Amino acid sequence: MTTLTDKVAILTGASSGIGLATAHALAAEGVHVVAVARSEDKLAELAASLGDRVTPFAADVADPASAERIVAHALDRHGRLDIVLPNAGVYVGGDLVTTDPADIAALVSTNVTGVMTLVRAALPCLLAQGSGDIVVTSSVSGHQDIEWEPVYSASKHAVQSFVHTVRRQTAESGVRVGAIAPGVVLNPLWGFAHGSPEEAARIEERTGIRSADVADAIVFMLTRPAHVVVRDLVLLPTGQPI
Repeated sequence: MTTLTDKVAILTGASSGIGLATAHALAAEGVHVVAVARSEDKLAELAASLGDRVTPFAADVADPASAERIVAHALDRHGRLDIVLPNAGVYVGGDLVTTDPADIAALVSTNVTGVMTLVRAALPCLLAQGSGDIVVTSSVSGHQDIEWEPVYSASKHAVQSFVHTVRRQTAESGVRVGAIAPGVVLNPLWGFAHGSPEEAARIEERTGIRSADVADAIVFMLTRPAHVVVRDLVLLPTGQPI
């Protein structure tokens, strides 16, 4: 296994859901986490709970210019970069004809452009040192065409293609590129509070997984030996028929 102690990670969408759980999981492994989110208040709460393992940085990944600032901040603060976790995402579901075009544009800016620009900004550093990990938060919707969320599903298909092509471009560099693709995650994005009775009931029914389950899987991917890359990890509730 690869140790994560004292590695430096950029994690977007760090203030809630999968990002919040991942920040805690990485800090427990000894990682210095540059935690990125839009909410300064939530980032302050995260930093207060995890101490000097977290460097908060308020930014909106939908702004393409934010990527360079995020990477520069990580390097200025820690002098190195080892792990990049483009996790921030938004959701748009429902019939396409009733979807506001502004919502489509906002989703693409975060789910697709935000991923691509952050990886683009971080990759030169990782390539120069001949090591590092990029793990993108995708979705099972990127592996299957899910008809009740065509905009969201399309964005995750784009992410999957991006992960696979960038991995092939960098395969001989020592940099590992992969994606974590969860199914139903019981987090605030879907109206489930951590530790709530509703969450517990879905866990008992095996129809949902916790954000912490996804974070554990991300740690698993990052701790594989250097000669192993987990290109895609699809993580589903046992009872999700998909």
